[in-house]
Amino acid sequence: MAKIEIFDDEAFSVISLTAAIQETEHVPGRIAELGLFDEKGITSTIAKIEYDGTRLMLVPAKPRGGVGTPTVLKGRRSITVETVHLPLTATMMADEIQGIRAFGSMSELEVAQRRLNQYLTTHRQSLDLTHEWQRVGAINGLILDADGTSVLEDVYDRFGIEKTKFHMQLDKATTFARTQSENVLDLISDALNGMPVRKARALCGKKYWEDLINHKSVRETYLNTTQAAELRGHTADEFELGGVIYERYRGSLNKVPFIPDEEARAFPVGIPDFFITRFAPADYMEVANSEGVPFYSKLETMRFNKGIEIESQSNPLHMPTLPQGIIHLQAGSK
Repeated sequence: MAKIEIFDDEAFSVISLTAAIQETEHVPGRIAELGLFDEKGITSTIAKIEYDGTRLMLVPAKPRGGVGTPTVLKGRRSITVETVHLPLTATMMADEIQGIRAFGSMSELEVAQRRLNQYLTTHRQSLDLTHEWQRVGAINGLILDADGTSVLEDVYDRFGIEKTKFHMQLDKATTFARTQSENVLDLISDALNGMPVRKARALCGKKYWEDLINHKSVRETYLNTTQAAELRGHTADEFELGGVIYERYRGSLNKVPFIPDEEARAFPVGIPDFFITRFAPADYMEVANSEGVPFYSKLETMRFNKGIEIESQSNPLHMPTLPQGIIHLQAGSK
């Protein structure tokens, strides 16, 4: 019969559990699937960002007394941004493992690991969903907490940048959607000081998507293409028009859509580090001052050996480095 002491095994150390939760299968959100955010670890909980009025840059940490990263002072300013601490806890009581017995070739240790992995899977999926939520927030320019109202980071306010809005005028039959798409590319290029932009992606809310695919000019454009059947029947979740890949984004929290129904968010494709994710280390002595990884997990024995406390956490910073290059598209004329 397994006992609480089984969790003193090396298989349940911070290193082993952290490796386990990293490998746990997760259900990725669409932003994760697209791979839009460049991920790296940092050694502190605070990221110093230099902003020159055009591009945001993370300043790499250096040893004390080491050579600093060269900067150009003209027009630059430094802003400190904290990573977000996302801890989750669970309790595995002694009663949950007291009936564990070896079964076939499976040892008590292996059965205990399997039980624990069920908790890690739940934690991992919750953290993955939170990353998706915050990454969409970074695209929106407003990163909100889990309650959907508390502001964790207002990107435009923090850096003193005005968001760019563009009305697609999909409420007018005379609008030519392809030309409007090309105008979106021009807006992005202008916002990036003339940087050539040949392709963009637009994540669309439900009503915006419906107005777009049902618009007269869109249907006529694809009338004689292989996509005509889709337009006559069930449509795909994305298509390209005028250099912009439009996609119906599906995601909501408490019935509130991640992307507003009548809006879309357009941003360039192919610009390195346009979106970044940086992970700080966990607040555990074992990993202090080490380079952060996406997920951590740790166990702690409860008083009187009544069970174990399980904690998993992630400490991310999700940020666009060129927020002025994100265009807020409006379906209507105003």
